[in-house]
Amino acid sequence: MKIRLLFSLFVLVLMMVNAKAQITTVGLIGTATPDGWNSDIDMVQDPDSTNLWSLETDLVAGEAKFRADDAWTLNWGNNTFPTGIGFQEGPNVPVPGGHYLITFNSNTGAYFFNVVPSDIGILGSATPFGWEQDINLTQDEVDTNQYSIVLGLVIGEAKFRQNDDWAVNWGSADFPSGIGTQNGLNVPIPLGGDYVITFNKSTGAYNFLLATFSNVGLIGDATSGGWDTPTPLTQDPGNARQWNATVTLGDGGLQFSGDEGSVIWGGTDFPSGTAVADGDTIPVPAGKYIVNFNSVTLAYEFIPIQIFDVVGLVGDATPGGWDADTDMERGADSSEWSLRVVLTDGLAKFRANHDWVVNWGSGDFPSGTGVQDGPEIPVTGGEYRVTFNSFTGVYNFVQIIVPDRVGLVGAGTPIMSWDIDYFFNQSATDENVWTLNQINLDGNVKIRADSSWTINWGAVDFPTGIGTQDGPNIPVPAGTYGITFNSNTGEYIFSDPLTSTKDILDPSSISAYPNPAKDVLNIDLSAVNMQGKVHFNVFDMNGKLVLTDAQEANTIMKLGVASLPNGYYTMQITNDKYIIGKKFVILK
Repeated sequence: MKIRLLFSLFVLVLMMVNAKAQITTVGLIGTATPDGWNSDIDMVQDPDSTNLWSLETDLVAGEAKFRADDAWTLNWGNNTFPTGIGFQEGPNVPVPGGHYLITFNSNTGAYFFNVVPSDIGILGSATPFGWEQDINLTQDEVDTNQYSIVLGLVIGEAKFRQNDDWAVNWGSADFPSGIGTQNGLNVPIPLGGDYVITFNKSTGAYNFLLATFSNVGLIGDATSGGWDTPTPLTQDPGNARQWNATVTLGDGGLQFSGDEGSVIWGGTDFPSGTAVADGDTIPVPAGKYIVNFNSVTLAYEFIPIQIFDVVGLVGDATPGGWDADTDMERGADSSEWSLRVVLTDGLAKFRANHDWVVNWGSGDFPSGTGVQDGPEIPVTGGEYRVTFNSFTGVYNFVQIIVPDRVGLVGAGTPIMSWDIDYFFNQSATDENVWTLNQINLDGNVKIRADSSWTINWGAVDFPTGIGTQDGPNIPVPAGTYGITFNSNTGEYIFSDPLTSTKDILDPSSISAYPNPAKDVLNIDLSAVNMQGKVHFNVFDMNGKLVLTDAQEANTIMKLGVASLPNGYYTMQITNDKYIIGKKFVILK
């Protein structure tokens, strides 16, 4: 094997685990739990039903997932709280801090984080459990009469009651706010969505604040669109209440806008604060920023990004030593830099503009977070693909090894074997590009080097993705495919057999907006040279082809997506020469 590979450390793969095997334990893991992502809190199995599990515990604000047998082979998540249906490799569950009684069904994926103890709950046809079960509200630590919850509701009715009993209950015909009275009318919920719900058991006062928006943006004279055209923020796929974007702003003021201006939030604090409805204009100095905004808590922050003309690697481990930088290549994001380079045993640092005024270092190798004027990075000799983020300081030295052979293996191959490979063809012009022109597949597969599990790539994404060492199996729906794989980057594309020899373009080389989209998705191809007929194939999260289109190439292309239901999608863009995979979300 040639000594150039894409991984800094290799471990032997354990025996493949059948995800349908008998589950012995289910645990909760994540930043919301006491030991973070390091270890699970085991749940208690119901003696009468092996699929039901429960846990009472304190959690901090953060994220969590359910997983089986203290391993990631089988795990569940979703972006809804306090109830939801977890699915395999789903997003992390966003969890506010509190004391909870958690229930989980490992057969259906259904979960419920119920606040305990709490004497006030909400129930009704608009709530996840209907009139059968209360969902408890969290009591305010300062004002013990005040309760709140963020909850997804559907069109229907609701009431508040005490101690899960109808002896004391409150209702009123008013919405979104009112004064609930004992045995009052049901509260009508005319519109489904996420709500911030507050209730006062002393006065009966309640309020339902809608927190679900199809789009959120920035307006104001500090933005490129002024006060008339919102600059869109992108909704976090794992948290529907979190919005962010990287934007360039001028001196001036701005506000946040929801659903084309139906709701306006503003504030007085910069660079961070908590907005209020119809608040003041936020003053902003000119610059490039990462903007974060939460449409439930209304917390916002503007994180400035310093843009450098050049970032390089310097040190006695580098070709230029300590006297001359080896310049890195800027990515689509101005803060992302990369370099393929041969290094020797020695020391290195990152620095900006060929000067020591701004430099980053750390004592960690092959990955770490560089800090200003930090220590030199100890480098082990070899050929590496080096990535660095000049905003976060995060770096990674990934050793490059070109395998002698690359093969496809798994239960989804024609012989359904995890031991016998179907070998790719290596490109005559690029030693890192491998193709398999035509193969019938149905089920889980992985890509590996030299018929060994020492080096293997996998991911949950289909039909395009970036495989990682010891990553999960790639789920492939039944069909005939051509496959293109890059052993340098881990990128793979399953496509029509006729397109399997196309060049893979980095997904970051194009942009798709707004994301989430509603009716039309704009695809910006200005950074790539795609000519002729451009084909669009859209796949749902199960890998099913749900939309196709073909158009003549243009700088900005528009894809009609109004027919697609809410969900996560992968778009495959091809012409005669190139193929690109891009993810997007539909939210209406």
